[in-house]
Amino acid sequence: MKKDHVPSGSDVSAGTFECTKCGNVIKVQSISSLPPCGKCHNGDWKVLTGKGDAEVDPYPKS
Repeated sequence: MKKDHVPSGSDVSAGTFECTKCGNVIKVQSISSLPPCGKCHNGDWKVLTGKGDAEVDPYPKS
């Protein structure tokens, strides 16, 4: 089961993510560190498309 939400700093596969605070949508290729929202600097993303963060991959350290 894929994660519905991922924090910034997570390594994610290519996909579309929506900021849970302001609704800003970004599309990214597979990256090793999902950035915080460029509009409101929130660090929580809803996975809209793609696989999101790997289940076995731990969340980044706070």
